[in-house]
Amino acid sequence: MEKSSVYFQFKTLPIEPGVYQFFDKEDTVIYIGKAKNLKRRVASYFTKVHENAKTRVLVKKIDRMEHIVVPSEVDALLLENNLIKKYRPRYNILLKDDKTYPWICIKKEPFPSIFSTRKVIRDGSEYYGPYPNVKTLYTLIELIKDVYPFLNHELNHLIKLNDEKNIIKLFEKNKSSIRQLINGDFKTPIKNLKAQMEKHSKKLEFEKANKIKNKLESLENYQAKSTVVNSKISNVDVFSIFSDESYGYVNFFQVVFGSIIRSHTIEIKKKLEESDKELLSIAIISLRQRFNSQSKEIYLPFKIDLGKNIKVTVPLLGDKKKLVELSQRNAKFFRLERFKQMKIVDPDRHIKRLMNQMKVDLRLNEEPNHIECFDNSNIQGTNPTAACVVFRNGKPFKKDYRHFKIKTVEGVDDFASMEEVVHRRYKRLRDEGISLPQLIVIDGGKGQLSSAVKSLSKLGLRGKISIIGIAKRLEEIYYPDDSVPMYLDKKSETLKIIQQLRNEAHRFGLELHRKIRSKEALRSPLDNIDGLGAKTKELLIKEFKSLKRIKAASQEEITKLLGQVRGGNIFKRLNEL
Repeated sequence: MEKSSVYFQFKTLPIEPGVYQFFDKEDTVIYIGKAKNLKRRVASYFTKVHENAKTRVLVKKIDRMEHIVVPSEVDALLLENNLIKKYRPRYNILLKDDKTYPWICIKKEPFPSIFSTRKVIRDGSEYYGPYPNVKTLYTLIELIKDVYPFLNHELNHLIKLNDEKNIIKLFEKNKSSIRQLINGDFKTPIKNLKAQMEKHSKKLEFEKANKIKNKLESLENYQAKSTVVNSKISNVDVFSIFSDESYGYVNFFQVVFGSIIRSHTIEIKKKLEESDKELLSIAIISLRQRFNSQSKEIYLPFKIDLGKNIKVTVPLLGDKKKLVELSQRNAKFFRLERFKQMKIVDPDRHIKRLMNQMKVDLRLNEEPNHIECFDNSNIQGTNPTAACVVFRNGKPFKKDYRHFKIKTVEGVDDFASMEEVVHRRYKRLRDEGISLPQLIVIDGGKGQLSSAVKSLSKLGLRGKISIIGIAKRLEEIYYPDDSVPMYLDKKSETLKIIQQLRNEAHRFGLELHRKIRSKEALRSPLDNIDGLGAKTKELLIKEFKSLKRIKAASQEEITKLLGQVRGGNIFKRLNEL
């Protein structure tokens, strides 16, 4: 991009809060952002060196810019949200939750009805919701019809009698209680029903009292199924976020009269390495608008300015803190469920995400689509061997597994053995022009890792392949020339793959050991005698049954079995064993 008016425009921008829009050469909005200080924020795009490749591409595509000044940062957040929804710019995060959720509708008509609908018609009817959980919605409608004479036999009876006056009277009598019930207030309807039941009991109207008792039981059973938090916590929204390198997962709880009446989680794709604070700010505005939340207080894991009209609380302990933690757990579980679905529906995306996560966790320059892991071993200090296993896209690629018998090292020397096998492996790959891995994992600590690095240096491959070591005791990750290990989260996918590599290398190494042990078990001192072939050995064993008895046999017995010359030579060699 040339240094045109767009490049220098930020110098004349105000230092006020506002929203800015970037356009490309086709005059399409490609990015919308908010700022507390327009001049400083927009200038950062043109004066900083951006590590994120997507940001560098965005800056190159900016052809012109527009901005809108607003009174506060909160107004900027609201305006940004609305403009993103309208223009859906390429480089902005989008809350892709386009499902049409159902609402509860109380229809405005002479004979009022209550039902679920996915269409909101502005005809004076009352709408409550939307409900992301359809089962909850239908259960609530059934509860209302069961507890109140609303579209049930009592109302139908009045309709048959064409008693319009009493129908309206009956409906209006229960309308406020129905609203309270939909909004999660069970306390008031239960209190009113109990008062009615006591009134009927005093008048000895036991049949009517029993009907109300049944309704009370329905209400209390439904309430018991809700997630009750604390009756003192009411009319509060709870938001939390859990994110990885590519996506953010935001959970929303709506708490009314001590119960969680609504829970919803969304996935947000990051476009320009947005922070958790940026993602959560946009999600809060969008979700509150979507679910028509009027709560004046919000619980969050960290502070966000949402204006004077909304109180933001960051709980430190107690039930409020537990609510935020529960919300975060829901966000994490939602992420795990998405991964499970992704493995089935979109395996390529799952692999891409996993490789990207490993790149970030292990501080690599590129995604480790091809990983090789080495493990040294020996049998009781003899027969040193090594194994190399290969993973491609996070899965074993057994076709490329290799066993090594140590050739140049005498005795047990794990460091020298590791240096030998790494050199042999990558000298061959280099000389034959075979593609090299992006990551090498060494099963061992600093010593084995240093030995492997020596071989890479000799081959001129140091810096061209990333290499790490993993120590078994505490699962420490070591890097070359760094004595301080790194510890990955025990539940992280990256650590699980490295552990799987290490375990697979150990398992594969044992296969060669088993073969060697089997051969050793079949070996006999008789194998070392010149002129003693398999048939002769078989003949001796058949005759004398064991090596001890063969050695104890007389020369006469041996020569009688094998002949004078051959038997004499073998008898002589047997006595030398």
